[in-house]
Amino acid sequence: MQTRFSYGGDEHIFAEVAESMSLEAFFKGLFVTNAVRDARIKGVTEICPANASYQVKFDPDQIKPDDLLAELKRLDSASETSAPVIKTRIIEIPVLYNDPWTHETLMRFRERHQDPNGTDLEYAARINGLDGVDAFIKAHSSAPWFVSMVGFVAGLPFLYQMVERQRQIQAPKYLRPRTDTPKLTVGHGGCFSCIYSVRGAGGYQMFGITPMPIYDPNQKISYLRDFMCLFKPGDIVKWKPIDRAAYDAAVADVDAGRFAPVIRDVSFSLTEFNNDIDAYNRKLEGVLHGN
Repeated sequence: MQTRFSYGGDEHIFAEVAESMSLEAFFKGLFVTNAVRDARIKGVTEICPANASYQVKFDPDQIKPDDLLAELKRLDSASETSAPVIKTRIIEIPVLYNDPWTHETLMRFRERHQDPNGTDLEYAARINGLDGVDAFIKAHSSAPWFVSMVGFVAGLPFLYQMVERQRQIQAPKYLRPRTDTPKLTVGHGGCFSCIYSVRGAGGYQMFGITPMPIYDPNQKISYLRDFMCLFKPGDIVKWKPIDRAAYDAAVADVDAGRFAPVIRDVSFSLTEFNNDIDAYNRKLEGVLHGN
């Protein structure tokens, strides 16, 4: 991968790692942005990793643009020979698939959808060659997902499925955007899943909803008091299908301040993952469950 750099005005450098999405592209961007952060380069004021790109904001009075560009190119070259390993977390996210709230919303916006006569789950199952909704839910939740970036909407994670490319779920966005999407909807557009951190407009296919808040600007939720956004680039997500009773119980636990998300520290090796994807995913799930 040959990274392309460009200036964005007087205070930004933009780097395009690759034109297509891949774990290799995500890792290369993470390597460089983590290295910039760890080096505490004088004059760098903000670092924004994205899907297959990143942006660095700087103060030109403290560091010359060409000097920063040279350092970014040096780190980019170093990433080519580095062992692609990151210290990260695996997080379990409970999901009530086919829930009544996203179902009500999707029915209100069927004229904007590719398949007005079906649900988003039914449509996604069909175009991915899966035998119905249950098979789709299994395919969606059985393998972990990699958080490639956080943003666009505050705290919203972009999630990339950690399976072989030919097995990845693909689903287009709505033909025309909706004016409403329930908060904490689990959606999908293109090759990415996401969780809508707040209620608002949207266009991703809607598959379900999680009872687990991922963004709290007031920092009153027990597990978000140290940082208002749950996710960081490089996190790994494992969906956990739940029923309505478990969903209601989790909502009550969140409201009472006793909900304890399952989060485990993990060291992730891209090389080992690529050597045997299914075995490595089983290893990650073992870490999640304390095995």
